[in-house]
Amino acid sequence: MGGSAAGRGDGRRRSNKGRGWRRPPGVERRCPAPPWPSMHCLPGLVPALSSLLGALALLQLSLYLRVPSRYGKHEERLCRPRGRLPARCAWFVQELPSFLVPALLLALRSPPRLEPLGCRLLCCLFCWHYFYRTFIYPFFTRGRPFPLQLLFFGTLFCIYNGFLQGYYLIYCAEYPNDWCTDIRFTSGLLLFLLGMGINIHSDLLLRQLRKPGEVTYKIPQGGLFTYVSGANYFGEIVEWFGFAIATWSLPAFAFAFFTLCCIGPRAYHHHRYYLKTFTDYPKSRKALIPFVF
Repeated sequence: MGGSAAGRGDGRRRSNKGRGWRRPPGVERRCPAPPWPSMHCLPGLVPALSSLLGALALLQLSLYLRVPSRYGKHEERLCRPRGRLPARCAWFVQELPSFLVPALLLALRSPPRLEPLGCRLLCCLFCWHYFYRTFIYPFFTRGRPFPLQLLFFGTLFCIYNGFLQGYYLIYCAEYPNDWCTDIRFTSGLLLFLLGMGINIHSDLLLRQLRKPGEVTYKIPQGGLFTYVSGANYFGEIVEWFGFAIATWSLPAFAFAFFTLCCIGPRAYHHHRYYLKTFTDYPKSRKALIPFVF
């Protein structure tokens, strides 16, 4: 009888093992805590960082409105910096933080907070732009070597702005479930896509001006270059103002304003350079905004 009882006990153990362990009723499953400290939204941090970004935009405008920054076609007229990095490597290093920092912030969020759908799309738009700028654009550019000093400050800015935009969207943004159908989202998304399309197409036209190994400058032709000297800059400005409208947030509007103050004067100086360098440069072509400026 003892052997029979043991056999019945073994049968019960085998039966339980086959069915697997079941959680008792009323006990919820808990995910293990991440091995790093979790972050949360600080209400005063986003306005403070956005205000600082706006102040940096005004500083950038005051520094380079009359004198162009020292790289590219404007490097010849000013003193040449000693330390420089090849353009492809410089663009990759500079733009990479804008893609990695939001990804890191998302990894630090437990559980991930990208609801509703509109919030996920907005975060994807930002990362999509910088994925192109980091992993595609640098390997096709044919620009001149980039000054290390400007590369350093550009990388710092990408870290700062990548944190600000990612932190807001992942930790602080609150959107209704129907945000994807809101006129601000749809109109901003269309502007973003239009601006990015103009920017990518203009970059392609600029690359086609040079053969591999060439560093000389020529008159851009085709696309929006028919109307403005800074078609690529115009596209990027439109892109980020579209992103600001789609997010309807202070960080995004501060970033769009910074973009305008940073590359708007650059387009103006490019326009003056073309007019002085090429006697046959189209006189009807504007600097940045078609038919206006």
